[in-house]
Amino acid sequence: MADTGTHIEAAVETALGKLDLDAKTRLLAGQDMWSLPALPEIGLASLVMSDGPIGVRGVRWTADDPSVALPSPTALAATWDPGLARRAGVLLAQEARRKGVHVLLAPTVNLHRSPLGGRHFEAYSEDPYLTGRIGSGYVTGVQEGGVATTVKHFVANDAETDRFTVNNLVGERALRELYLAPFEAIVENARPWGIMTAYNTVNGTTMTEHHHLVNGILRGEWGFDGFNVSDWMAARDTVGALRGGLDVAMPGPGTVYGESLAQAVRDGRLDEPEVDEAVRRVLRLAARVGALADVEPAVPAPPAPVHGEALARELARRSFVLVRNERAALPLRPGRTVALIGAAARDARVLGGGSATVFPAHVVSPLDGLAAALPEGALSYAVGADPTTELAVADRGFTLRAVCRDAAGTVIGTGSAPSGQIQWTGTDLPDGVTHDSLHSVELTGTFTPRASGRHSFGIKGAGAFTLTVAGTTYFDDAQQPADVSDPFEAFFGSPVPRAETELTAGEPVDVSLTYVVRLPDGIPLKVVAFALAHQEPPRDPDALIAEAVEAARAADTAVVVVATTDRVESEGFDRADLRLPGRQDDLVRAVAAANPDTVVVVNSGSPVELPWREDVAAVLLSWFPGQEGGAALADVLTGAHEPGGRLPTTWGSLADAPVTRVAPSDGELPYEEGVFIGYRAWEKEGRTPAYVFGHGLGYTDWTYDSVETDGTTVAVRLRNTGDRAGREVVQVYLAPTEPDAGRPARWLAGFAGVEAGPGKSAEAVVTLPRRAFEIWDEAAHRWFFVKGSYEIQVGRSLADRRITATINV
Repeated sequence: MADTGTHIEAAVETALGKLDLDAKTRLLAGQDMWSLPALPEIGLASLVMSDGPIGVRGVRWTADDPSVALPSPTALAATWDPGLARRAGVLLAQEARRKGVHVLLAPTVNLHRSPLGGRHFEAYSEDPYLTGRIGSGYVTGVQEGGVATTVKHFVANDAETDRFTVNNLVGERALRELYLAPFEAIVENARPWGIMTAYNTVNGTTMTEHHHLVNGILRGEWGFDGFNVSDWMAARDTVGALRGGLDVAMPGPGTVYGESLAQAVRDGRLDEPEVDEAVRRVLRLAARVGALADVEPAVPAPPAPVHGEALARELARRSFVLVRNERAALPLRPGRTVALIGAAARDARVLGGGSATVFPAHVVSPLDGLAAALPEGALSYAVGADPTTELAVADRGFTLRAVCRDAAGTVIGTGSAPSGQIQWTGTDLPDGVTHDSLHSVELTGTFTPRASGRHSFGIKGAGAFTLTVAGTTYFDDAQQPADVSDPFEAFFGSPVPRAETELTAGEPVDVSLTYVVRLPDGIPLKVVAFALAHQEPPRDPDALIAEAVEAARAADTAVVVVATTDRVESEGFDRADLRLPGRQDDLVRAVAAANPDTVVVVNSGSPVELPWREDVAAVLLSWFPGQEGGAALADVLTGAHEPGGRLPTTWGSLADAPVTRVAPSDGELPYEEGVFIGYRAWEKEGRTPAYVFGHGLGYTDWTYDSVETDGTTVAVRLRNTGDRAGREVVQVYLAPTEPDAGRPARWLAGFAGVEAGPGKSAEAVVTLPRRAFEIWDEAAHRWFFVKGSYEIQVGRSLADRRITATINV
């Protein structure tokens, strides 16, 4: 892949020389929600950005333009395969080009500091080295496809509580060794074309103005030459942002740049050469992605096409982590009957909530996948327990459209509404509709129930609404917003119940929700956002569990799918606990008591407590598995493919977790644990988790025969001693032989995946990076190579270390 060359730099300087101050400053401010303005005078097309990281949404948040939905970032990290991450990146670049997107707002490489982090599913791991390796693969793949990445959120954006205002107090050593480390590795190994700075403040300075971290370290020490874009609405001050290294303030048009930046130069508060530096970086980005005329882009021709569904399915099954498998419960033996249990088995949750949400063309649920894979008559299904305890956005059974009217009630445009949620940002409105002309939006259509009984309907949003179901108006009033500090929490928050009515399964009824649009004057971003919500008739939870127990008794194997909801894991808020919602724990206990061959599939993007884990035969973690999750699950359960995942983060109870605080006090959140997060902290505190970092079982066995090292390279010989082919992730940990209270007991220094057939041998070769032996010296403000004796510990996980060697450095 070509990178910045003399032809690009020359073109950038030529283009820059043709721009006046107003054009320059306009280029640094978003013209709308997702794009920068075109400058025809220099042949510059409008640069378009889009959210990721598991798909490319495009500039419209709608199912009209579906996106391939890959598994969650935690799932990608669970593959422990940078090459697979690279392939995922190539696919996403292909999706971006299809949607006219130049810049993908991904990947998220913040760390799993606390299991309570609400956006935990969108980041990779608790370990900076693993995060850096997976992130480097992802960035390389996307940019090989000619699309830019923006590695985010720089830096220490590790929780959601008060994320716009929190001042995270992070020691210099912890910053360097943990939180900056993935960014540094990706800059060094993948040369990203963009970075996104976070909302939060670090050690007293907001990240969009952090000269030391952005100009001093990111650009100065690491040599980053890409552009720096703010998180949306994060930029606060014109002069502070530009001098702090922020190139682009999004979204527009109401930002601290544009006219405000030009005026700051004219007033003498900034010099035009300072603006020029930011413009150069944006023009360099444009040249790299092919948006600057007469300049060959960094990738002249795209890679070969990637089959999205096939890769999504492969990635999912490679990410599934089998953490328990007693009596060889998995794979399922041929000829056995299966009782599939759980609401999430039928209505799959395949991705996390928030800005990572995309709309796939289809979703394969576990019920779909197993029904297709098993012989006719081998599969039964029972709901068992529903994790959703409140109304959810109207979806299954609804056929809706959006009708836009002006103040006189005249229809001025219509748009599709694949679900009951409307999210129109900036100029993302139906054809012919403007914010000036729009007075109301009506969601209207039909609902065909799949169950008879008393259905509930509700509203998510703030403003004046009218709700009508089956000809009866149940609500015609204003709904006030909840008292929340994060606008994303308000947007993705709980709906308010407004109607209950008896309906009959299979008989459609008319539904209508009208919203009167009111946008306050002077707001920087115009958003039309509300939702129609629905809940099926409640059934007695004990009766549902009893039905599941009967189904389990009648089958050879029970497969229970348990899950979180978007009120548990989402952008905008942190988690209150690690428990599964609803009666799901009770369900698993009851089914396991009825059938000793109970397999539990855990459909969550981040750790949950599994109090029944010793009572079931097998536990398989499926993360948020993407659109092909059900097909991949069938592949793994039936043994067509091996579960390939290893834990990228420690799973344990909240009571035992060493680092849990995510809420600031008086605006500050001290990272008091220093360099001890994740498995480093669990070992330091002498606590035993449910499942350790790196853990994961396959369908074959491995023997580690030998290890050889010269202190730089570690070569491991191992044999597949099982009766089927498999893949092993060889993990290399470095442990000082002399205990040091200031350093972890051991840390991940390298890993490699190998494959071998039954009875065959393989060799894994791992290069130990110099950084594995270094710590950050806070007094000298530099990296310090710690000489001494180290044990190289090689094995299958942090705890399952099979073979060792000692070196002196």
